[in-house]
Amino acid sequence: MGIRRRAVLFGSLAVAGAGMFGLKWSGSRAMAEAKAATVRPGEGGFAAFLKIAPDDTITLYSPTIDFGQGAHTAQAQLVAEELGVDPARIVVAQAPALPGFANAGIIEGFGAEMVSPAFAHLPASVLGLVARAIPMQMTGGSSGVRYTGQIALRRAAAGARALLTAEAADRLGVPAAQIVLEDGRARHTGSGRALRLGELAEAAAQRRLWTEPTPGAARRGRAIGQSPLRQDIPGKVDGTAVYGIDVTLPDMRVATLVMAPVRGGKLEAVDTRPARAIAGVEKVIQLEDAVVVVARGYWPALKGVRALSPRFADGGHGGLNSPGIYAAQDALRRAGKPDKTAGEGDVAAALADPAARTVSADYRVPYLHHAMMEPFAVTAHRQGDRLDIWAGLQDPLLVRHMAAEVAGLPESAVTVHTTIMGGGFGRRFPAQCEVIGQAVRVASQCPWPVKLIWSREQEVQHGSYRAQASARLTAALRDGRITAMRTDYAQGDNVEGEVHFLYEVPATERRHFAFKTNQLDGPFRSVNANPFGYWTESFIDELAHAVGEDPYRFRRKHLAEGSRHVRVLDEAARRAGWGTPPPPGVGRGIALVESFGTIVAEVVEAALREDGYPRVQRVTAVVDCGTTVNPRNAEAQISGGIIQALSTAIAEEITLDQGAVVQSNFTDYPLLRLAEAPPRIDVHFIESGAPLGGIGEPGVPPATPALVNALFALTGKRVRTLPIRDQARA
Repeated sequence: MGIRRRAVLFGSLAVAGAGMFGLKWSGSRAMAEAKAATVRPGEGGFAAFLKIAPDDTITLYSPTIDFGQGAHTAQAQLVAEELGVDPARIVVAQAPALPGFANAGIIEGFGAEMVSPAFAHLPASVLGLVARAIPMQMTGGSSGVRYTGQIALRRAAAGARALLTAEAADRLGVPAAQIVLEDGRARHTGSGRALRLGELAEAAAQRRLWTEPTPGAARRGRAIGQSPLRQDIPGKVDGTAVYGIDVTLPDMRVATLVMAPVRGGKLEAVDTRPARAIAGVEKVIQLEDAVVVVARGYWPALKGVRALSPRFADGGHGGLNSPGIYAAQDALRRAGKPDKTAGEGDVAAALADPAARTVSADYRVPYLHHAMMEPFAVTAHRQGDRLDIWAGLQDPLLVRHMAAEVAGLPESAVTVHTTIMGGGFGRRFPAQCEVIGQAVRVASQCPWPVKLIWSREQEVQHGSYRAQASARLTAALRDGRITAMRTDYAQGDNVEGEVHFLYEVPATERRHFAFKTNQLDGPFRSVNANPFGYWTESFIDELAHAVGEDPYRFRRKHLAEGSRHVRVLDEAARRAGWGTPPPPGVGRGIALVESFGTIVAEVVEAALREDGYPRVQRVTAVVDCGTTVNPRNAEAQISGGIIQALSTAIAEEITLDQGAVVQSNFTDYPLLRLAEAPPRIDVHFIESGAPLGGIGEPGVPPATPALVNALFALTGKRVRTLPIRDQARA
């Protein structure tokens, strides 16, 4: 996601060069602009993200975009807990794409996690400057609740609570310590006198905070730990929710396109006359690597595209294919020159120990398509020195920045209208979205607003895929324990990142070999925990069998006794009935992965269909995310992650031939169908009280290795190359 690089760069600039006056001026200007866009006379605005109206309506402006994860409802619960109100009284609106709504909570959270713990202690003014400079309004990284909600939004609510309390104390003539906020009122504990928040808000918002607000801990209360109805569901049921593909404007035109089949190729020539002869087609626009047809509707635009026979160069990538990528990665790892290394202890010495047994295995994972249900649909309207963009992408502020660059306009001249998204999983991060530049370039050549829609075929064949990657894992075993473990893995550096290794092993080493092709590697749901979860937990299973030990017990003895990891693993084994015989013709496998601050253990029970394909019968998942803010929604997220992981493991893959993607639609990129999904998924949460962890992605990584391990238990065949398909056939 580029968070580490950008956070370091802009954090350094902010601390070293801005100065306190610059910080204050930048923050004040951004805040004034934000409040002007959202706060009306009589209302009280607090830290841009929160306002309270005289009629007691509380509006939360969330920088997180809705694409089905339910984060807005959980964020409302966190704010409600802080203000002592019912979450149903909080209306969640999409924050405008303005600098004042930059998400400093993500900078603080990911900065502390990935760069330095010092980020958690930086002043809010510094974090805000960094977030505005990047710019950062991102939805992703399982951060919507743990960082955006708990840090940014709940801090805003904590500030509002302090100001409302002070205002109420002054009006009632009592000490602030005797004021409590509950049920939408500020009440004096001694006399019972109370004032509505709506009558306090405007004056309270004018008061000054002398210290940075400190939100309460994320623990179960009146709002946290409950499962109110999700705020996004009614609009999705009655059709009033607006996705990017739903945008309709007066005099709007619709466009679609055909791009160079080989990424990196350029347009050499095209005869536009056949497209222009189609009724309804109004314009054909040639871009550097694509041809765009603009028409009065999508169907004539698509017919126009299909009438064309453009000639594209291959950019020198015409010899690339999937087997060749794996071969090149193997050669790169054999060269032994990693660009990044992590771990501890002397792995080489442990592997050379003559009393140790050495075990190695090679694993491979293919490119994966994000398979969003809604393909790209971005609308742009250029009117002189003004540009409007309607888009559902995962960072509206970055969309604004990129669109301004393409249009040659200042960012202040660009307005982004953010829609909800029909899926994302990492595909809609603006840095991986060519559609932004395409839409702006097309709109700049048209007098009308133009909605550019990628066909399903273009989306499948021009994705920012989960990287094709390979790894060799090597371990030393002595006296039934792992004494050393090395992982050499080759993949693109766009998604490279250190993954938490949770087992107690004296010597570990993870060596990254940067490998690039013409494809655009991008973050996929659970990012690097996705491939690492697969090959690490599959290999741990191999090591358990190598020493003749039960896979659950083998894992347990390599974990710290009394740790959260042990508790999660034990609970998953207990609930799945580990140690009891599985049903006839069924294998049982287990896996444990920590990602995004959340620990998840999963047990999969699987059989084989007659055609050799896996059939998952049951999945048991145990999750420790600290505190579960909305249990029902969290269960849905874990279950959805499991189903997606099983789908990618069993049959999904993107392959290349002559530099181009072979697959083109769901006919040859098969997703797990409803009838193929596990009939039973049991999800259980452990409320450990640890710092909040993410929930949208951690359910993904353990599912694939648990399935592979279950198939090995059933057939004795180890699957080391995904997808599984019929590799485990007995």
